[in-house]
Amino acid sequence: MSNWLTNCEVEIDVDTGETQIVRYSVVDDVGTVLNPLLLKGQMPNLSKVIEKGAYGKLRTVSAPVALLRAGWFMENAAWDVEAARSGTIPSFLQPLDHAIPMVATADIGRTAAELLRDTWTGVRLVELEGPRRYSARDIGVAFAAALGREVRMDPVPRDTWEALFRSQGVKHPMPRMRMVDGFNEGWIDFKGKGVGSRKGKVALETVLRTLIERESGKKALSSTT
Repeated sequence: MSNWLTNCEVEIDVDTGETQIVRYSVVDDVGTVLNPLLLKGQMPNLSKVIEKGAYGKLRTVSAPVALLRAGWFMENAAWDVEAARSGTIPSFLQPLDHAIPMVATADIGRTAAELLRDTWTGVRLVELEGPRRYSARDIGVAFAAALGREVRMDPVPRDTWEALFRSQGVKHPMPRMRMVDGFNEGWIDFKGKGVGSRKGKVALETVLRTLIERESGKKALSSTT
């Protein structure tokens, strides 16, 4: 599968050449588009496919296995910085008040590092999201606070998505559309709506301020060259 990160710790006997898997860790992201060449669409039963396929195989490994599942990347909002400056952000996340699991990439890296230092047996499934759940409207509010101006979220009609994505050069828009549908309709989520998920420390507001500062820095640099 695409959008996975794996880490395999192996011990090798230098005398005999015998190898042993000590630990195998996997990070997969539910917040980005899957490779359309590998999957025609991110359907509601995708979690069952993964559970019976790759996850099922990993559960047969004798070494300790950690599966880290992260929510929608907060950094996806980097695409919205320019729109936020104009005052209106086209939103594919809808209804605007529907909150979904989001997480900062800094929390993903921190959690992965912590898991690699832990000791456990068998298979661990860690579902990771931010300090709380956020909606599209929360994104607009956070951008408004960071920019010091009103920012409005404008829902993009679902029946226009395919033509819009194709106009942007996307040859296979269906995986992206189905992925967003999953968040909007609630069938891409953590077990128990995140009741048992691990909560990160970085808030959406912090991530958006960083994205704005980074974009401003790039503009300042380009203007001096």
